[in-house]
Amino acid sequence: MKLWGGRFTGSTDSFTDHFHSSISFDSRMYRQDILGSVAHSKMLGKQGIISQQDSELIQKTLLEILSDIENGKVTFDEQAEDIHMNIETILISRIGDVGKRLHTGRSRNDQVALDIRMYLKDEIKNIQKLLTELIETLVSMAEKNIRTIMPGYTHLQNAQPVTFAHHLLAYTEMFKRDNERLDDAYKRTNVMPLGSGALATTTYPLDRDFVCRELGFDSVTLNSMDGVSDRDFVIELLSVLSIIMMHLSRFCEEIIIWNSQQYKFVEMDDAYSTGSSIMPQKKNPDMAELIRGKTGRVYGHLMSMLTTMKGIPLAYNKDMQEDKEGVFDAVDTLKMCLPVFTRMIGTMTVNKDNMYRAAKGGFMNATDAADWLVKHGVPFRDAHAIVGRLVLYCIDHSKSLDELTLDEFKAESDIFTEDIYNAIKLETCVNSRTVAGGPSESYIKKLIAINKDYLNGR
Repeated sequence: MKLWGGRFTGSTDSFTDHFHSSISFDSRMYRQDILGSVAHSKMLGKQGIISQQDSELIQKTLLEILSDIENGKVTFDEQAEDIHMNIETILISRIGDVGKRLHTGRSRNDQVALDIRMYLKDEIKNIQKLLTELIETLVSMAEKNIRTIMPGYTHLQNAQPVTFAHHLLAYTEMFKRDNERLDDAYKRTNVMPLGSGALATTTYPLDRDFVCRELGFDSVTLNSMDGVSDRDFVIELLSVLSIIMMHLSRFCEEIIIWNSQQYKFVEMDDAYSTGSSIMPQKKNPDMAELIRGKTGRVYGHLMSMLTTMKGIPLAYNKDMQEDKEGVFDAVDTLKMCLPVFTRMIGTMTVNKDNMYRAAKGGFMNATDAADWLVKHGVPFRDAHAIVGRLVLYCIDHSKSLDELTLDEFKAESDIFTEDIYNAIKLETCVNSRTVAGGPSESYIKKLIAINKDYLNGR
């Protein structure tokens, strides 16, 4: 008979057992379930709700079960439905009636809420470690490419020259914010729901604060109905994971473009490329494409969870069993993508000469020519128009701005002097932008130092 089967006279259909069971995916929370039960049992003994002798036997046996699971000596049973019932069934099989005392003062509703919070707390820390390793790689690459000039784009059109370091550090800022979002998600996950019971706590004199301290939570949930029936912390984490995947996907898109024959800015290492089954010349950036593709998978789990929760009345409903597979898969997906991406970008070859040549095309120094006029007294809108006409002249005559003669410059404005040539050199265009946040060598060195301090603080 099932542990909850007292009021039933018949048994559930075998297909219903399979449909209802969650052990196939929630078994990964075995450690959290056992540690939560150990803390609960310890509290029951301390409070005199069960005898200290029974409490200690339960704790000891639970830790033995944990060891047996980790050593592959335990097989979970679908008939026991979920990880909670499986652990409890094993416990009772080993110590009999004493094991039946464990569930005193709690429900599976607050038990599963506890387990998933504990599990996601651990996974948030694991993801942050991987994210920090990516940031370390980006900062290291940036330090090697402070003077690597490349095109900066808007609308995928040549805009202004930047450096590869500047580009890499843009993503560094995004991933740093992702780390902060994970910090915030962790805070709201780090609240202990055990003691909420099914929805209305219990008549037993539980010490929730004791369990909270035992399990390393910051605080306890303040409303028992909320404690068992919301999964906004799951939705928040899925949202953060989706944002991280979005940042990875954007970066992958650029790597795919840069790796193309038309750009040749980078070349992927053989370890992170694949070939074609028919075209022998191909070297495809499949790892970047897969990460880009898996982004939609994580987005789907976020939308699924939002949809699942949108119509559920208080308190717990079985719909909420659907919270786990999606977030587990999203966590697994990101934990797989991050190290692949980090190694992929850390091993790619940067073709600095190709980047520089590309930066020389497309009149990327046009803004600097206009700024030079402004610094010599020309109103910006007039300077913009003057340089615009010069660009049109260059297009008609197949020239770049730096290939114009001084007479050709003066044909548009007699303000121009020989100084214009230095002002529109790519190196000048980049290094004159010393404003905080810009691509100049002096600022990038400061930003790298800031990021190293950030990493030391992680």
